[in-house]
Amino acid sequence: MSARFEEVAWSQTPRGTISLRRRLEPTLNVDVYEVKLGDEFLMSSLFTVAEAELARLGLAQAQGDELDVVVGGLGLGCTALTALEDPRVRSMVVVDAMAEVIEWHERELLPGATGLVHDERTRLVLGDFFAMAASEAGFDPDAPGRRFDAVLLDIDHTPKHLLHPDHAPFYSVDGLRRLKSHLNPGGVFALWSDDPPDEEFNALLAETFDSSEAHVVTFANFLTGGESSNTVYVAH
Repeated sequence: MSARFEEVAWSQTPRGTISLRRRLEPTLNVDVYEVKLGDEFLMSSLFTVAEAELARLGLAQAQGDELDVVVGGLGLGCTALTALEDPRVRSMVVVDAMAEVIEWHERELLPGATGLVHDERTRLVLGDFFAMAASEAGFDPDAPGRRFDAVLLDIDHTPKHLLHPDHAPFYSVDGLRRLKSHLNPGGVFALWSDDPPDEEFNALLAETFDSSEAHVVTFANFLTGGESSNTVYVAH
């Protein structure tokens, strides 16, 4: 049996101390991996249903038999790993702003990391997703201006609860139009959110894209004994 608690890795960053922790969840008798930035919990391997659905719902709307995909936010790797399950994905650029998170995966400190970092379709790119989205160069440093078939984003908690104020311009018509310019015709943008559907953000998507939907993803929450939910927005 594993130790009840272990701080697997930690680093001091300009945004505070980021740490990767593993603990034994006694209720389920499973290892849980958690990421904290300062005192704030960013993610947990206990609840990853919606992160996986972000990839499934987004790619379900993507057109073509050979898809080039961007994942914004590496985290624990759930969205990226799920995207690789789609046989149409021929390439995937995963952008993360923290070198430490990329290093965790490259050192294979996380479950599933081997399948992610050793898949020839995957490139882990250190960069600011939001700055890249706003630029003309886009998401592939080796091919400026390259377009993609799908962009799957899971960085901020919600379109209004941001990890950093610098992200705010992205959640506007202008910011979304810049993102759209990096998509192929018929391309898809999908976004994870911790909150119920936001009508204001729905309106921004409707103004920018040809069609959009907000999917409520429910999952069992053993902590409460009931259900919890997240939202996945898909714009086409």
